[in-house]
Amino acid sequence: MPTNKLYDINVSVETQFLEDQSDVVRDRYVFAYTITIMNEGKVPAQLISRHWVITDSNQKVQEVSGEGVVGEQPYLRPGVSFRYTSGAVLETPFGTMRGSYQMLAEDGTEFEAEIEEFALTAPHTLH
Repeated sequence: MPTNKLYDINVSVETQFLEDQSDVVRDRYVFAYTITIMNEGKVPAQLISRHWVITDSNQKVQEVSGEGVVGEQPYLRPGVSFRYTSGAVLETPFGTMRGSYQMLAEDGTEFEAEIEEFALTAPHTLH
């Protein structure tokens, strides 16, 4: 559905528990997340940096900030998407992630693309 917004970045997330990289005995739970960033606005924009807040079920918080994503600063024209996979390691079998991407539109406008909180969950059989 077309949007009337100039700056509109839609972020969708898929998560996966990586059992083969995890070590339950040592409280090491490894997750992969695949992000699709879609420019649904009317102005081209580039992803400049990211900020993540990762919280495990013990309320231990990790904050991660940095340039780009997976070593790239994708430039997204309207209707174009960028997809990448990254990972997170928790000390508990359940946690959450939320964050934002700092974007720079072609017209010079800086804006944030919010990433809604999503869950990282290991299968119950591992608890």
